Amino acid sequence: MSKSVKIFWRIFFGGFAFIVLLILIINLGWLGSMPDLEDIENPTASLASQVFADDGTPMGKYYVEDRINVDYKDISKHAINALVATEDKRFYDHSGIDGYSLGRAFVFLGSEGGASTITMQTAKNLFTENWSTKNFLLRSIQKLKEVIIAIKLERNFTKEEILTLYLNTVAFGDNVFGIRNASRTFFQKEPDRINVEEAAVLIGMINGPGIYNPRSNPRRALERRNLVLNRMASKDFIPQAEADILKKKPIELNYRKLDENNGLGPYFRMILGEDLKKWCKEHKKNNGDNYDLYRDGLKIYTTINPRLQTYAEEAVAWHMANMQKLLNAQDNIKNGTVWKGYENVLETAMKQSDRWRNLKKEGLEEEDIRKTFYQKINMHIFAWNSTRGKDTTMTPYDSIKYHRQMLQAGFMVMNPLDGQIKAWVGGIDFKTYKYDHANINTKRQVGSTMKPLLYSLAIEEAGFTPNTTVYDNQQSFGEYGMVPATTKTCTGAAMPMALALAKSRNCATAYVLKQLDNGGNNGAKRLIDFLRKCDFTSKIPAYPAIGIGAVELSLYEMMQGYSMFPGRGYNAKPMYITRIEDRNGNVLATFAPHRKEVISDQTAYSLIRMMQGVMLFGTGAGIWNYDMPNGLEIAGKTGTTNDNSDGWFMGYTPQLLAGTWVGADDRFIRFKTESKNGEGGRAAMPIWAYFMKKAAADPNSGIDTKLTFAKPELMKEDIDIRNIDGSNTIPSGESEDGTTGTSKEYDVPKGIKLEDLGIGAESDVKIDEPKNTTAPKTGDKKDPKKTPEKPPANIPEKKAVMPPKKPGTR
Repeated sequence: MSKSVKIFWRIFFGGFAFIVLLILIINLGWLGSMPDLEDIENPTASLASQVFADDGTPMGKYYVEDRINVDYKDISKHAINALVATEDKRFYDHSGIDGYSLGRAFVFLGSEGGASTITMQTAKNLFTENWSTKNFLLRSIQKLKEVIIAIKLERNFTKEEILTLYLNTVAFGDNVFGIRNASRTFFQKEPDRINVEEAAVLIGMINGPGIYNPRSNPRRALERRNLVLNRMASKDFIPQAEADILKKKPIELNYRKLDENNGLGPYFRMILGEDLKKWCKEHKKNNGDNYDLYRDGLKIYTTINPRLQTYAEEAVAWHMANMQKLLNAQDNIKNGTVWKGYENVLETAMKQSDRWRNLKKEGLEEEDIRKTFYQKINMHIFAWNSTRGKDTTMTPYDSIKYHRQMLQAGFMVMNPLDGQIKAWVGGIDFKTYKYDHANINTKRQVGSTMKPLLYSLAIEEAGFTPNTTVYDNQQSFGEYGMVPATTKTCTGAAMPMALALAKSRNCATAYVLKQLDNGGNNGAKRLIDFLRKCDFTSKIPAYPAIGIGAVELSLYEMMQGYSMFPGRGYNAKPMYITRIEDRNGNVLATFAPHRKEVISDQTAYSLIRMMQGVMLFGTGAGIWNYDMPNGLEIAGKTGTTNDNSDGWFMGYTPQLLAGTWVGADDRFIRFKTESKNGEGGRAAMPIWAYFMKKAAADPNSGIDTKLTFAKPELMKEDIDIRNIDGSNTIPSGESEDGTTGTSKEYDVPKGIKLEDLGIGAESDVKIDEPKNTTAPKTGDKKDPKKTPEKPPANIPEKKAVMPPKKPGTR
């Protein structure tokens, strides 16, 4: 044997031994971590946690990588065939390594195609997510790791399982991972429903998720799709003739990505996410680690009803667009004088802006930064249109004014019998305004919506009845002063307490509080104790003025407080999660309703009838201008705070309780005091009316317009509110929260169409503008040819279907 031959064999065997040794060292993890057998047999990837509505509708996700797993049987065969034809045509013939492809890649240095098989790519997706280097030596070691893991995968999984693992982990662009998310995002379909051309589009993206993204690069995506179709035809997965026909079709996307700004209830999901992060910190997995909301693929089932949530969002959008139009027409808004004396607010907002912080980081002096805020630039701003935005040119300083002048809203819908929240709207546009106005930490003065709570205390503990005579006079509370502060709205008249509530009389309400007083300020303290019993947690100062609503509370708390009226004396704590599951469907936690009795059934019913009076001949009577469903029983209360800074309406039917607040984040941004637009009956109540009208018209919403509030069995006689209309007691237009409602007062500005706001396109029921009619009164003669606008003034002839009282309760 010649010397050269010996050298060759030495090099050959030496090289072979080196490679074997290198593989052994890599497999042992001496050159970086390697998954052990248990990891190989139980591969995991970061999974998005999903949020579901009460009917199973996906609402949104929390994720680092937007990924959801799917089973092989739920993947279209077209996607499987397209993948094999395009990425690894000998997939079913090799054991993780394709010798032909490996040799081709070695000879042509990758110019004619790579050596990675689907199994190797699966190994990379599952176990090498943090590998990224341009160093040739390190990359070679990483490739060897992929080969070793691929061989192990082939030994432990079937071909179908490997294909499933791959399609569940591969990236499709736009931070979308996995075939299920991709088919949902780009085509709004489950992965077993996509057709041949759609499968070709998705599989075509795998080789270059950014380059072949049909949303951002439609031309390249079309070319890539046609290449995939040709390869499917070459492997006889489809006839060539069919491929030629399909290649002539355009890509028909139905793109919708669920992220924090999109999907149902974005404000709700933000609040839910904060609660879930707390839950994860308090609960551990079997391995001792805390759950990770963004990686562990949790499934969160909520109480939100998707139909009611949609109607709630539409109602807020429709009404707030109209209200903003009215506010923008106000002279101090148009000429900018509303900001006189509040320049410090703009200064603070300017310094808290991203623009200011970024320029500060770049080293600009404060004077130079300030100058940039007065230079006009192109920008995208919020607008009341279908996209909730528009491009314009203005100075950054003016854009701060513009956005802060927008009226905001909070709206919540709840089942008062168990506390399940059915709809949650925290603002006018989550993309622009992240601050939530419905959660428990957002507090505003509640105005006259406090009065039903005070009146229920008076009935429950002081022997009052709806017919108890009260006096509409200013009251003295000694060192705490006079309530209300002025006598401007005091009439001095004597009236039934039911009428005082209907007309929202501040002075008469102060009289009721005074009767709870044993001297000094005891009445206010008794009211606070009662509110604590109702689980109000906000700080409440012990001043008599709280009786007429001079206290800041949250909409969330008000919902719980008001639940005792339709709940027959039982207070229901708001809840919005029913259960949490892990990625495999194992139940980790369940949540049950929490109710407790705070007033008697008789007291609750007395307040129901009194608040029906509010809606019949009081400050809420304007609701009937909105063409409410015939026979629907409604009870509620309006609320307005000083200078029209806050407008409230809390209302309920036998089945649903809903509350709404409207105002600006800066309280000096408001309707003028001489305008009725800022009153609760005008600013807030229409949202409730729009929502209820649309929900009641939907047979799938579960609302029965024929249900009535049930009279307690121990109450021998019903409370007849038909004889209390106040026409001879209080002059018209003297109510604290507005008048009974005439056509002039409840006209809505024209010019804004539902379709302009992106509303109604996917709904069978449209919200019409309110009718220019006067609120009906008891005893009015109706034209038999017209549909009667019948408020719930009659004494119920049938009882509502209500849950039975617990044994031993009143």
